Amino acid sequence: MHKVLLINGPNMNLLGLREPSLYGVKNLEDIETNLIQLGKELGIDVSVYQSNAEEALIEAVHNAYQQHIDFILINPAAYTHTSIALRDAIAAVNIPFIEVHISNIYAREPFRHHSYFSDLAKAVISGCGTQGYEYALRTAHDLLMKQKH
Repeated sequence: MHKVLLINGPNMNLLGLREPSLYGVKNLEDIETNLIQLGKELGIDVSVYQSNAEEALIEAVHNAYQQHIDFILINPAAYTHTSIALRDAIAAVNIPFIEVHISNIYAREPFRHHSYFSDLAKAVISGCGTQGYEYALRTAHDLLMKQKH
């Protein structure tokens, strides 16, 4: 069974409360529960992690390597635009990943248009709401199945 880790960055723990016009009304627990269930249907073991601290997110990426995680889905949130350290961690472990954003970061403030992760990602899903997480998991599943052949 493949193992996928979902990592969510700062303020994602406030989903449902935080700017519902941008992020919707689903909370992070709902998203995680849905993704874990979809993972079971796809034959994927999905684990989840969220932190507001850059250091903790970096440690989660390092631990993913040690835990033999096959794929990462990551919403770096505000660290998308600021964290070279988190980018370096993902590059170092060489685990394929998909970058996910609930809102369309390219239709927002100019400082949000640049991502430190996109050029390393297998895919970027932005602006599809919370369904973007499902799209990301299905895409990860497809990519992992292609690796088998």
